Amino acid sequence: MTDLEFAPARVTAKELPGGGLVIESPVALGEYETHLGEMLRRWAKRAPSSPFLAHRNENGAWHQLLYGKAADQANSVSQALLDRNLSFDRPVMILSGNSIDHALLSLGAMQVGIPVVPVSPAYSLQSTDHQKLIELFKLCSPGLIYVSDPEQFAPALARLPLEDAELVIGSEGAENLQATTFAKLLATTVTAEVDQAFDAVGPDTVAKILFTSGSTGAAKGVLNTHRMLCSNQKSLALVWPFMERSRPILVDWLPWHHTFGGNHNFNLVLRNGGVMYIDTGKPAPGLIRQTIENLREISPTIYFNVPAGYSMLLPFLEDDEALCKRFFGNVKLIMYAAAALPQDLWDRLEKLSVKTLGRKIPITSAWGATETAPLATTAHFPIKEVANIGIPVPGVSLKMVPFGDKMELRVKGPNLTPGYHRQPELTENMFDEDGYYRVGDAGALIDPLDPGRGIVFDGRIAEDFKLTTGTWVSVGAVRVNVIAATSPLIHDAVVTGSNRDHIGLLVWLNESGCNQFLAASGKAASEPLISNPLIRAKLAKDLARYNTRYPGSSRSIHRLMLMCQPPGIDTGEITDKGYINQRAVLDHRADLVQRLHGDFADDEVILL
Repeated sequence: MTDLEFAPARVTAKELPGGGLVIESPVALGEYETHLGEMLRRWAKRAPSSPFLAHRNENGAWHQLLYGKAADQANSVSQALLDRNLSFDRPVMILSGNSIDHALLSLGAMQVGIPVVPVSPAYSLQSTDHQKLIELFKLCSPGLIYVSDPEQFAPALARLPLEDAELVIGSEGAENLQATTFAKLLATTVTAEVDQAFDAVGPDTVAKILFTSGSTGAAKGVLNTHRMLCSNQKSLALVWPFMERSRPILVDWLPWHHTFGGNHNFNLVLRNGGVMYIDTGKPAPGLIRQTIENLREISPTIYFNVPAGYSMLLPFLEDDEALCKRFFGNVKLIMYAAAALPQDLWDRLEKLSVKTLGRKIPITSAWGATETAPLATTAHFPIKEVANIGIPVPGVSLKMVPFGDKMELRVKGPNLTPGYHRQPELTENMFDEDGYYRVGDAGALIDPLDPGRGIVFDGRIAEDFKLTTGTWVSVGAVRVNVIAATSPLIHDAVVTGSNRDHIGLLVWLNESGCNQFLAASGKAASEPLISNPLIRAKLAKDLARYNTRYPGSSRSIHRLMLMCQPPGIDTGEITDKGYINQRAVLDHRADLVQRLHGDFADDEVILL
């Protein structure tokens, strides 16, 4: 990275009595927008004919929404919502995934002070009992609920008490449903009431109620104010000034009901007048190919993904030179978040960029939470450590507090939520005595004498456990190192061993990576991967090598079991971003953990 593309890495550090310190950026945040609606209207005035969003239509062609048209249609939606007397107590709930209609409904609501509640489509489409959806509906009491396809969402809708909520659908259909089409909202005539409501929105107006992914516990409704969202984008612009000189182009699948996709990425495009190509693919079998086809056509300037996404994308880039050239053609920066990127994936990305461009594309990371909108730290400088989450962005204060043999991370700034929606008991316990949010993560300075070199993510405090010897196991570090050591065979793993003598693993295989390995070995997959002797032998060999490198009891692996059942959405074992909830898996698969650590291991357990 160069100073021409990124801001210098500067921080101030102040030691705290009793240990710990506070780290901040010396760069003043300065002025920023009052609310998100100002961003849309600015670009509608400056560049009305520039594309804002693009989505594939039913024929597979890209349909573009221009900034001028987007502003006009958002105003029509605003008027329609105001006519229905929607408010903080009767917000807009969206059950469907990313789409142009989703964006217009959100922007139209937020710019006139009506919160939007985007909900994971998995709660409607993958759940069998719809309990999470019912709980969220009762908590938020929406006045309007939107689904793109009424037939697809009919089973979920049948479980909801819709007597007091208007149902809006994206298409005709479902004759048994009393519904309004989204086209009717777009046809609403705009009055002066929209501008009046627009002007009344302030920085503390709630823009969204955004539910946490539940990766470390039950989902909570985080109040996202316009101050949070707008200050976050100003912080990002100060450390990535290149965005203001070159409008970003994104090909992005990350879901808008999560803060990474819906706040960080969507608002990045909106603030900087960029264009987002909505990727309906995702890192999952059967869906990753849609992402690949999109990347064959569109070369992004910044590419965002989670580690699981890069794990599934890399085999395609490595096997297809034309795709690789297209992918790297315009990319200035590759970023990962939500979890640490295994070193092997980092090395493979760099190798491909050197092979394709003759140079390394900067790869970076960031850290934050739904409660911080989400950006709190980012690495806007060259990093060598894959777990380096950077330094606090302008406007954010980071407190590091001793917690056992770790340092707990806490955050304060204009990007911080005022609390959880209708959950005062949770809000009361989220802040410390100085107003810092207790995130629940740990971090360590790479160089205590030079905090500007960054902070290494040191795991989630709630996930770590002790062996019977009293030795602490850092789950996050073990998981990342194991996946790297066995690449490309393991998609994800849960670390076991709490109150036991040794560490074990519950493992999900990476289907594409395993098939790639078998093909290179000249052996086609002729049986289930979890019982394939070549796969099992390769895992045992790789983990034996890992144990040689990490011989201590807090890191070495003694046994593992391969999972045939995918992590469940109803049980909270997995989030939409593919992040595994360690605690939920251990609770719901307690019988497998017992078998894994039993005195007499069965055939399914691989002993090391």
